[in-house]
Amino acid sequence: MDIAGAVITLVIILFSMVLHELAHGATAYWLGDTTAKDDGRLTLNPLKHLDPFMSVLLPMILYFMNAPVFGGAKPVPVNSRNLKGKEWGMALVALAGPLTNFILAFIGFLVYRFCGFNDIAMRFSIINLGFMIFNLIPIPPLDGSRLLYAIAPDGVRRFLEPMEIYGVFLVYILILTVGGTAFSSFITNGIYGILRFFVAITGGTML
Repeated sequence: MDIAGAVITLVIILFSMVLHELAHGATAYWLGDTTAKDDGRLTLNPLKHLDPFMSVLLPMILYFMNAPVFGGAKPVPVNSRNLKGKEWGMALVALAGPLTNFILAFIGFLVYRFCGFNDIAMRFSIINLGFMIFNLIPIPPLDGSRLLYAIAPDGVRRFLEPMEIYGVFLVYILILTVGGTAFSSFITNGIYGILRFFVAITGGTML
């Protein structure tokens, strides 16, 4: 059992998760909603963002199964009625988290590509891409559903709204049953597709 690798992975997860959630809250604050600030979520303290299952248990299970590591945190509270742009404002708040993971992943790849620290830097990049792709799945309350809501017709919005309460349980069930294989395959393909894009734009050789 690779305990050192698990500890490094957990540190990467907590760091990436905190910045993901902080990006949501900061964007909401920039767009006029102070809910996250009032709830103490504009902080680098991981305990404020931690979800025991999604932030720790699930990623560690996936790590020891040699599956792509992904997960999430407690959703940052946002009152969309206070946001500039309403649905589009909410879409920007949702996009901020995955975009942060994408930027972190690219920074990790650049460190891997040009500065060494190969194993840790690549693990950092891969974990952040896994977080980004997972959170962009359009199932409430994941970030992808907020983006879909902004562009979807009313019929799709009415379908998504009741899933705000139960969608997270659907995600859990899919991950922990037969759907977990499909999730893993989808996320793995997405990760290595983006890594190949990083390789292409930095003039490296294919992974």
